[in-house]
Formats: sequence, structure tokens, C-alpha cells
Amino acid sequence: MSVVTIAPNELLGWTATGVFVASYFFSAPAVLRGLQMAGAMLWILYGVWIGAAPVIVANVLVFSAAAWTLLRARLRVARARQPSQLAPEELGI
Repeated sequence: MSVVTIAPNELLGWTATGVFVASYFFSAPAVLRGLQMAGAMLWILYGVWIGAAPVIVANVLVFSAAAWTLLRARLRVARARQPSQLAPEELGI
């Protein structure tokens, strides 16, 4: 009987792959973006560990895009909830 061993850096890479792929099974945008950000962060750590600049840069870009779209959506919701910014006629006054 042989024992399969996996190097720690490979385990990190496979975990990053799993988290990123799992993000596509969620329809809620916030969950999707959050998992994409988590996966990208794991890929960044993996890239640093193995010294692969393209992996690091690509995932910094993925993380940034996911964070930006998540922040933009939250700001849009926050603005929509502030009735003080609405004109009196929009408030029914």
C-alpha cells in the first residue's frame, strides 16, 4: 500500500482552485465576489510561495476587480437607501 503525499504548496494551489471554482456555484453577487476574492488571495499566496510573478499579478488583478465590483454594488445600495438625497417630490412631500 502506497501513501500519496502532496507538497504543502501544491495543497495551497489545489485549495485556491477549489475556492475559485466553487464561486461559480453561487448566484448571489456578494458571495460570488467574496469567494473570487478569497480564491485570488490564495492564488497570490501560492504565487509568492513558488516565486511566480505572473500568478501573483493576474490574481492581484482578479482580486482588485472583484473587490471593486463588490464595493461599487454596496455603494449603489447605500445611496439608494438614503432618502435625504431624494427630492421632496420623490418622497411624496
